[in-house]
Amino acid sequence: VQLVESGGGLVQAGGSLRLSCAASGSTFSISAMGWYRQAPGKQRELVAIITSGGGSTNYADSVKGRFTISRDNAKNTMTLQMNSLKPEDTAVYYCKAWGTYGGSWGQGTQVTVSS
Repeated sequence: VQLVESGGGLVQAGGSLRLSCAASGSTFSISAMGWYRQAPGKQRELVAIITSGGGSTNYADSVKGRFTISRDNAKNTMTLQMNSLKPEDTAVYYCKAWGTYGGSWGQGTQVTVSS
């Protein structure tokens, strides 16, 4: 399974961005999907995760109420809607998929929030 992120960019604090992750290959083997992020000098952290059917989601405390994760299995895509962005949300955001084949990472997309 290959993952490609898009939608990153530069935004002012309080603004919004929508990240997308497109999956290709043996997508039938994907179960859960999620978003991670890594800021300079920090460890990669889980931002949000969604189950295979999309019925269950979980968020890091730092993004609860501001970010929304969703997926469209028919289109093999996952999105992260990010609202009320803060400078501390600045990071490279990575798409992650888990499945019977193991797991895959996307290449990452930069999100920069200016104050």
